[in-house]
Amino acid sequence: MKYRIEKDTMGEVQVPADKYWGAQTERSRNNFKIGAAGSMPQEIIEGFAYLKKAAAYANYDLGVLPIEKRDAIAAVCDEILEGKLDDQFPLVIWQTGSGTQSNMNVNEVIANRAQVLQGFGIGEGEQFIKANDDVNKSQSSNDTFPTGMHIAAYKMIVETTIPGVEKLHATLVKKATEFKDVVKIGRTHLMDATPLTLGQEISGYAAQLSFGLKALKNTLAHLSEIALGGTAVGTGLNTPKGYDVKVAEYIATFTNHPFVTAENKFEALAAHDAIVETHGALKQLAVALNKIANDVRMLASGPRSGIGEIHIPENEPGSSIMPGKVNPTQCEALTMVCAQVIGNDMAIAVGGMQGHYELNVFKPVMAANFLQSARLLGDACVSFDEHCAQGIEPNYKRIKELVDNSLMLVTALNTKIGYYKAAEIAQTAHKNGTTLKEEAVRLGYVSPEDFDAWVKPEEMV
Repeated sequence: MKYRIEKDTMGEVQVPADKYWGAQTERSRNNFKIGAAGSMPQEIIEGFAYLKKAAAYANYDLGVLPIEKRDAIAAVCDEILEGKLDDQFPLVIWQTGSGTQSNMNVNEVIANRAQVLQGFGIGEGEQFIKANDDVNKSQSSNDTFPTGMHIAAYKMIVETTIPGVEKLHATLVKKATEFKDVVKIGRTHLMDATPLTLGQEISGYAAQLSFGLKALKNTLAHLSEIALGGTAVGTGLNTPKGYDVKVAEYIATFTNHPFVTAENKFEALAAHDAIVETHGALKQLAVALNKIANDVRMLASGPRSGIGEIHIPENEPGSSIMPGKVNPTQCEALTMVCAQVIGNDMAIAVGGMQGHYELNVFKPVMAANFLQSARLLGDACVSFDEHCAQGIEPNYKRIKELVDNSLMLVTALNTKIGYYKAAEIAQTAHKNGTTLKEEAVRLGYVSPEDFDAWVKPEEMV
């Protein structure tokens, strides 16, 4: 491999000659060989590209950066956003907790690529764009990384998570209406209970997602606040007047999302409560989705030895040894996603606790876990919707069989003969393996005609 020599404040460093990154990136690449190379989420890199471009525009408007440098920085940022430089970001999540090396990775790539776009080799003569003095102008890693976090997190939530959950929610609302008259037996404590309709049961699932979406959307205002302009500790040292508001306006324009400057930059640097808050809503959705997927797979269990009240799509063979076996694989995938999201929430909570004085130093791991959760939930909801929820159909024969055989229909007699006589009927029927009607008549508590008039599952829902 051919190398070139790059310099930073600590001295000279050998860097692969065909790479745009510089000395600080190379130091980090060699100092933190932890996990997969390049594990820093691409969404964070894209967030940096948006903010670096916005910073260049704001700095030009405020008279501290020439237009030729603004345009050069912006051109490279556009290349990053187009995915043309994906192989230039080799750093891992497990680095400094401020994300300084990733900030410098972006600065160095932009500076060196801009040099090449001007027709020069990297390091030829006077560097046209300098990583620290130009690309990082009016910035600090302490305010750029949290800004990149918020850009990436907000975009993932509104572009992937919310549309995915809304898609599944719409299907559940449709199914709730479609099956509103399908009377089935209810279950509490996993035991037989009084009837309800399949539509009512599914409407509960839809309501869970509705509340989860509401909770998630309620967090977006806090998440839309960005730290850029706070620089090192939140005071805004080395920024021109009005920079924080202007740079936020440019970010909003470039991303087409309503980002605003954080009202309090000290909070924005030292704490990441917005990330904790939004991920808390993701956890709420994960809890809801886990319940929904578990119910679906249990209601579909069988086909002959389980509950079997609903049919779900058969997507692939379920066993390498048992011919003809089909499993509820979409339910399993969704619940595994939920487990991952709930685990991520603990990592994010612990990370959020690491705000010491003026800086939180768990930024990369918080960002990575957040983005994984947001993408997984959105993708899993779409998969579950398309390959399972849309194909749910009642097993009418099995539903009727279980309703007719349920002892809890006796609850309809409570107001007619009293709780204790009704309980005696149910217990005797269970013991003797007979029907409620047979025992009610035999015990002399109810006439056949009254039983038929009073015990109507369709009127108990």
